[in-house]
Amino acid sequence: MIFKRKSIRNFSDDEVSTDKIKNLIRAGMQAPSAFNSQPWEFIIVSDEEDLKAVSKMSRYARPAENAQKLIIVLGNTTKDNVVMPMIQQDLSACTQNILLQAVAEGLGAVWLGFYPIEDRVDSLRQYFNIPDYIIPFSVIAIGYPKEDKEPENRYDESKIHLGKY
Repeated sequence: MIFKRKSIRNFSDDEVSTDKIKNLIRAGMQAPSAFNSQPWEFIIVSDEEDLKAVSKMSRYARPAENAQKLIIVLGNTTKDNVVMPMIQQDLSACTQNILLQAVAEGLGAVWLGFYPIEDRVDSLRQYFNIPDYIIPFSVIAIGYPKEDKEPENRYDESKIHLGKY
């Protein structure tokens, strides 16, 4: 699956089923987390007005407008065992699992960068009424790919160091 993953920014009008979205969320929740804190929560966005609003929160968020759904990955800082410096790793692993499961489901997806850029985070927080103790971490645009493109081969042997740098 991992070698088939690619960022898809253009989506068809085909509806993404609730079952597929549940599978994506289930995959996200399988991610490792520091001290097994599992700090993730999610907002599923499908309303056209909301998709358009998110697409305008950053110039890099434009794919949100033509996505069928968005998954906003959130981090609950009040959960037991949450280690604040590690929550970013927990939520990144969760996001990556969702992106990989999207490939398995025949979907296209792209990770839209929001956290830690303050104005983007604040836009999400205000628009979706997210409380201060919840971190709006990532936004994933999801849909069926409108285009068929090949994944990149990013393997670069010059970046491998054996034993020491």
